[in-house]
Amino acid sequence: MANVSRIEGKPMKQEVFLPDDYRPAEDEPFMNDRQVEYFRRKLLNWKSELLAGSKDTIEGLQDGTRNIPDVADRASEETDRALELRTRDRQRKLVAKIDSALRRIDEGEYGYCIVTGEPISLKRLDARPIATMSLEAQERHERREKVHRDD
Repeated sequence: MANVSRIEGKPMKQEVFLPDDYRPAEDEPFMNDRQVEYFRRKLLNWKSELLAGSKDTIEGLQDGTRNIPDVADRASEETDRALELRTRDRQRKLVAKIDSALRRIDEGEYGYCIVTGEPISLKRLDARPIATMSLEAQERHERREKVHRDD
């Protein structure tokens, strides 16, 4: 949990110093202030990149509404647009997962498996900062999902 001081009875988070080359390490306390800040920044940067890409897509789609006389060219353009929209829809869902991870950070629940309550490995969180389950719990979940899907 972040250091908190009070001003006028309201909690105020203090700035956490984080060197540019900081990487969470297994030999420090799990989800200490620096680790939490590292993952908060990682998530916010990822979200910012996704939103910037969405803005570019919207502008491109607005600029791209033109009459293309050749049927094959028009079909190709429509296929490209459909693919771009599907990609953006996946990214929109990803932004929602990033927002959820940021909420878990604010609530002090980030980094812990929602199934077992155990810490999620730092390597897993670094690779997939929106992870909500430990690798073992995720694998069990996927095996169960596969069994039910085959029915």
